[in-house]
Amino acid sequence: MTTGRTHSYAATVTWTGNSGEGTASYRAYARSYDVAAPGKPVIAGSSDPAFRGDAARWNPEDLLVASLSACHMLWFLHLCAAARIVVESYEDAAAGTMVEGEDGGGRFREVVLHPAVTLRDRNQQAEAAALHHEAHGKCFIANSMNFPVRVEPRFL
Repeated sequence: MTTGRTHSYAATVTWTGNSGEGTASYRAYARSYDVAAPGKPVIAGSSDPAFRGDAARWNPEDLLVASLSACHMLWFLHLCAAARIVVESYEDAAAGTMVEGEDGGGRFREVVLHPAVTLRDRNQQAEAAALHHEAHGKCFIANSMNFPVRVEPRFL
């Protein structure tokens, strides 16, 4: 890999789940937190409900799957625009599988992206399908994972 430009990112994660007892016991505190970055709206987070989290808030696993999906989409749209392929709609029902270990830790086994794409010209589907492959190879997030990320596109 050649050396290129370096980009830095920062976020502040603040625990908001102290109910007055701190972490006096496993059940004494909420898993709520806020994710903030300058100039951006706050993201309300928690752990997965399976780990005493709030189902109404984003959990780290949700955010990881969403990041993979968004990165792929942005590359795909860029590549389509450069190739003069007009995308009229794009929706991805991405899904990840995480396996919990005996010690309570865990890791993702895989994430599968399922982009459903509508093209203005249906005759460009083969070329657009090839661009999904190229987008996957360029996605910064997918390139950083230590588990498989698969892309299973369909065209509407």
